[in-house]
Amino acid sequence: TENLTKSFGENVILQNVSVEIEQGEVVSIIGPSGTGKSTFLRAINFLDPPTTGNIYFNDMKINKHNVDVLRRKMGMVFQNFGLFSHLDVMENLCMGPVKLLGKSRAEAETKAMDLLRTVGLSNRAHHFPHQLSGGQKQRVAIARCLAMEPEVILFDEPTSALDPTMVGEVMAVMRSLAKTGLTMLVVTHEMSFAKEISSRVFYMDECGIYEQGTPKEIFEHPQKPKTQEFIYRIRSFNYKIGYK
Repeated sequence: TENLTKSFGENVILQNVSVEIEQGEVVSIIGPSGTGKSTFLRAINFLDPPTTGNIYFNDMKINKHNVDVLRRKMGMVFQNFGLFSHLDVMENLCMGPVKLLGKSRAEAETKAMDLLRTVGLSNRAHHFPHQLSGGQKQRVAIARCLAMEPEVILFDEPTSALDPTMVGEVMAVMRSLAKTGLTMLVVTHEMSFAKEISSRVFYMDECGIYEQGTPKEIFEHPQKPKTQEFIYRIRSFNYKIGYK
């Protein structure tokens, strides 16, 4: 992004955000609510185009005329799953590859089953979304995203709508994806994921990326006051209790 600014009327959400993300990076985006984290993702993939500034993808400047190219290379996973409720899981996964990538039905179904195995849901191929738990829906949403063979996946708080018991199953899938070299940008409140899996962490505040660094730098040695305050608030202690 180059000088990315996004405002809604007079309300400025992001101001002059310039950042470069390398192929294969896993970037966790953290910070208080209302600091533009989701807006940043939606501006990057032109769901909410920037008010001013530029987005580049593989040196190609993105605009309304070539945004379809971007969308095929950059998938997005939403907090509310975004599945087609009237289609079963298999249809959800096959529609994009057949209609947009020109794959044969057989090829799309084979790939879909491979992806469902990857996310642990091969026995749910012919279930409809309403027959799935929240965690299962989100894993299907990730598989559907992967079916489009993206180079980058944006995750917008993928576990925030889930019960705590379901968060782990989705995080396990995301951890395994991160190890494959896929470029991932993840808006998250799951600090353990941000600490363990990220190559970089963006802390967002004051209409932009207020501080960035490695997980160690951000979580153990934050430099700026607001980052320090945020990290101090979310820091938790783990006690090991032994029984004799």
